[in-house]
Amino acid sequence: MKRKVTSVLLALGLAGTAAACGGGGGGSSDAAAQAKGPVTVWYSNNAEEVAWAKQMVASWNSAHADQKVTGQEIPTGKSSEEVIGAAITAGNAPCLIFNTSPASVSQFQKQGGLVALDSFPDGKSYIEERSGKVASQYKSTDGKYYQLPWKANPVMIFYNKKAFAKAGIDTAKPPLATYDEFLATSRKVVAAGGAKFAIYPAPSNEFFQSWFDFYPLFAAETGGKQLVADGKSQFASEEGKKVAAFWRTLYSEKLASQEKYNGDSFVDGKAAMAIVGPWAVATYKGKVEWGAVPVPTSAGKSAAETYTFSDAKNVGMYSACKNRGTAWDVLKFATSKEQDGKFLQGTGQMPLRDGVSSAYPEYFAKNPDYKQFADQAARTVEVPNVPNSITIWQTFRDAWSKSVIFGQQDPGAALDGAVQKVDQLAGQS
Repeated sequence: MKRKVTSVLLALGLAGTAAACGGGGGGSSDAAAQAKGPVTVWYSNNAEEVAWAKQMVASWNSAHADQKVTGQEIPTGKSSEEVIGAAITAGNAPCLIFNTSPASVSQFQKQGGLVALDSFPDGKSYIEERSGKVASQYKSTDGKYYQLPWKANPVMIFYNKKAFAKAGIDTAKPPLATYDEFLATSRKVVAAGGAKFAIYPAPSNEFFQSWFDFYPLFAAETGGKQLVADGKSQFASEEGKKVAAFWRTLYSEKLASQEKYNGDSFVDGKAAMAIVGPWAVATYKGKVEWGAVPVPTSAGKSAAETYTFSDAKNVGMYSACKNRGTAWDVLKFATSKEQDGKFLQGTGQMPLRDGVSSAYPEYFAKNPDYKQFADQAARTVEVPNVPNSITIWQTFRDAWSKSVIFGQQDPGAALDGAVQKVDQLAGQS
């Protein structure tokens, strides 16, 4: 796959280019931090983000003729993580990538591919003033920031009002707060023919799929704990096992499907609920009459007490960048209050900005559906920024799939069994 990804980069004319950000070398990191000149940025390929990025680049370039930004979508490959990793190895990563997964930061850092943003005099203060207390989740184990927290899609439960109404369930305040309420509602909506399944998270085994079944509920049940903390697993706790037992019940009673669905099960009416973030609102518009509530907890915490998974994507500055002085200025420009507002307006995704709902009152007045996601954004949990992050998540997913989804092992025993390997991985440098 590495060869495939590299060939993609070559085909795009990126490998070996003399672009300002590519090629590596050319002076000390201190000199690069001061250097000004052209830079290259990559961004996501979804239509809304592409539109935002193009206007951001055009706006910058209109005022900085001597420090031109060249933007493009992240080259295609099996995954953006593989493409970025290959670019780091080849020494031709761009200066900035506006879609860096927090789960990949430890690997990119280990490759020597990322610049510590603390190396800029105002780096640490800018990040912490913009994002507030959630910023600390994005520090690496050496205490430095190798990513700027950019945007979040706090995961909540979407429900289909028509499916619920068919089952005689209150569509304004559906009983979904506790595990018992959620299961009872699920049984009722399926029995009434509201949908074949109550909820349909992907049952496949990719490492990131646990971010959309286990992890949001674990964050909620624990009041904001991560999968791993201080090098030790947290998921095999009493709270983690409650979450596993809840999902096991959904699968064992056929309220959730063990079969992979090629499409959007919520839009297609196959499931009465979905567990996703506000990026999906645009997808559901005109197709599903939906409502949204926080993810459930065993005791039914209030919305103001409920945490969830952030589903964040951040911005990394890559060490092949020569003109890091300009790159840092572009990064601050792109995450300014004005540009964050344009990003919110264009995508519906939440800038990881402290007090986002009060920062853009007009937007949320005009778009009340998004207000609850802005409120939820203040109580989000990120993936742990630890060594071997992706391998840790894959280890967890393997145990989850075997036990919770397919019932081949007791879920509690499966979580206990994954602890030793995860702790070993987290303890490596």
